Amino acid sequence: MAEKILIIDDDKDMCLVLKRFLSKHGFEAMEANSGKKALEVLENTSPDLILCDFKLEDMDGTTILKNIKERLPAVPVIIITGYSNIKTAVEVMRLGAIDYVTKPLLPDEILLTIKRALANPSGSGESSPSSESTSASYTPKSQTQYAKKNDRQQYIFGNSPDFKNILNQIDLVGPTNYSIIIYGESGSGKEAIAQEIHKRSKRSDKPFIAIDCGALSKELAGSELFGHEKGSFTGALNQKIGSFELANGGTILLDEIANLPYDVQVSLLRVTQERKMKRVGGTKDIDLDVRIIVASNEKLWDAARTGRFREDLYHRFNEFQINVPPLRERKNDIMTFAMHFLSITNQELGKNVKGFSAEVENIFKNYIWHGNLRELKNVVKRATLLSDTDIIETRTIPFEVSNYSKLQFDGNGGEAVPMGSTSSPAEHGLPYQPSPSRPVIKESGLKGAGIDAEYEIILEALKRVNFNKSKAAKLLKIDRKTLYNKIKQYKELNNIEFQQEV
Repeated sequence: MAEKILIIDDDKDMCLVLKRFLSKHGFEAMEANSGKKALEVLENTSPDLILCDFKLEDMDGTTILKNIKERLPAVPVIIITGYSNIKTAVEVMRLGAIDYVTKPLLPDEILLTIKRALANPSGSGESSPSSESTSASYTPKSQTQYAKKNDRQQYIFGNSPDFKNILNQIDLVGPTNYSIIIYGESGSGKEAIAQEIHKRSKRSDKPFIAIDCGALSKELAGSELFGHEKGSFTGALNQKIGSFELANGGTILLDEIANLPYDVQVSLLRVTQERKMKRVGGTKDIDLDVRIIVASNEKLWDAARTGRFREDLYHRFNEFQINVPPLRERKNDIMTFAMHFLSITNQELGKNVKGFSAEVENIFKNYIWHGNLRELKNVVKRATLLSDTDIIETRTIPFEVSNYSKLQFDGNGGEAVPMGSTSSPAEHGLPYQPSPSRPVIKESGLKGAGIDAEYEIILEALKRVNFNKSKAAKLLKIDRKTLYNKIKQYKELNNIEFQQEV
């Protein structure tokens, strides 16, 4: 029986293309053109996977994902996003999305992502986002040598002073039974650091269980953590063993713990104080011997001061802290991780791409990496898929990454300015001048000036709609084919790379 995939996108053309593509590859594809319609569909059917655009006209990615997870917590969700939304898309993954794909969509990439998600819906194991981080220090002498020597390594550590300091802290605290708080942005490798602490402890031969607290609804959090007895609530058809019980004797990681409901925090406090727990609906105390590591992208003390996190629970956990700096602050690590992800992707795709061009290395080191290691991994995977040579070149890197510095606006911190912004030079009585930071079209005379201005308007429109070409065409009041022809013209004039959608 064909696996069912629900496509949620308010771009009807995109839905049609994806339905045809998925049907051709043996899937049963359904579509919903709004968040409201998608939730209606989910009342009557349970798909095997959901593809959801991050920006819908009636609902944003955060809202619809929360609604989906309340109804169908076990169904994997893949978010479709533009690169200008990467930071937010990575945050949405904390709420339960299993992965994301970036526009423009590439057939092989999206098919690979779907198959991996269906094969591993829980997101655990080697294919999970946590595999983007680290477990052994190694300094490559060359790109090729690095790829060969690390084929069998699942994790690596960077070589920057920051990561060497983290390794020293892991060596120091690993053999103890201390509870630990790991701070770091989403995608920065907190789970892999927790695994490394577990490996260096006396519990290394016992279970390591990682729980994403951001993906737990208020109704299911207690059952997921502590288990439940048969008949303890509606739908509890069988006894369930919770994550703490599964981790008994070993280590449990509570990722994004600040998202836990307050009443579950009360139950967690008893566990940390007495090392005992009861299943939901149960009467028997269960003794626990579990090391607790928690991870967060916000300071728990700040959450405690605002009343969102119990102060007494914070002090129970705060026996030791490790701070993981974002990837953009450790540029020396970027190519180490890039080569590691290239090695993994070569194995997945059966390719033999040996490294990166000097220009690509420069792009990587100057990009902001809002999604940290997770985003870097996805960019390398996509580039390896597109590469037809043994070196990854600029043309295989997403446009928004390769042209990041050119797409920024002064004083705007990397965020796109909406069309019609009051900060334009004309409103200050100044003549129009092309921005020196954007691409300059290689034409001269009046024709060139017209192309220059046209390019600027189209680029503004693309950024406003997160590089969704169908929506940009509607905004510009031209058809999609005309927009593609214009983009093709700019590419030919200035070798600007715009990849084609599915």
